[in-house]
Amino acid sequence: MQIKIHIHDKTLYLCDQPDEKLRELLHHPETVLIDELDTHSVKTMLRELTRPDIKTGIFMHPDLDQLKKAFFKKFERIQAGGGLIVNEQNEILLIHRRGFWDLPKGKLDAGETLEACAVREVTEETGLIRIGLKAPLLVTYHTYEHGTHHILKESHWFLMHGSSGEELVPQTEEDITAIKWVDPSLLSAYKPLAYPSIVDVLEAWEQQQSQ
Repeated sequence: MQIKIHIHDKTLYLCDQPDEKLRELLHHPETVLIDELDTHSVKTMLRELTRPDIKTGIFMHPDLDQLKKAFFKKFERIQAGGGLIVNEQNEILLIHRRGFWDLPKGKLDAGETLEACAVREVTEETGLIRIGLKAPLLVTYHTYEHGTHHILKESHWFLMHGSSGEELVPQTEEDITAIKWVDPSLLSAYKPLAYPSIVDVLEAWEQQQSQ
């Protein structure tokens, strides 16, 4: 098993054992491997990922839960809920925010379930009201800094159904400047202009479709 975390423009994998993809990455000179967990190894990995010649980190430990706990302890964790919305023509709803193509999501409110958060955020950010919540799709992780705080954002993504007949209203207070339904065959053109974690969500859906 593994957990994928986006740290700025780098990718870190926490795993108990490497799969085929990670085994191949281990042969790349821009990959760093740490396979022991002690009081210094988490800091060492984070420091290694700041090096310009390193693109990928693989942090391996037989007890993934223990590794996850040790790594997450270095950050303030924020949970969020979001949706990948598909309409009756199998088109995907994308929003444009701060120069990137994105999917609607937002922070979990106190006492709120992740499902309710995801539906609320989709409604607020897109104007869609008739939303059908279908199933969990993926959990993504990315880090960022907020002042002196090191934040780890844990976003829970749900597959949803929406109607192309509803009016789309971008939430401009959240810097959303455009919303559009996109045919799946055109998604490859949007991925280079999307956040890495959003690409993960789109590819999880595509993989689900191909099964």
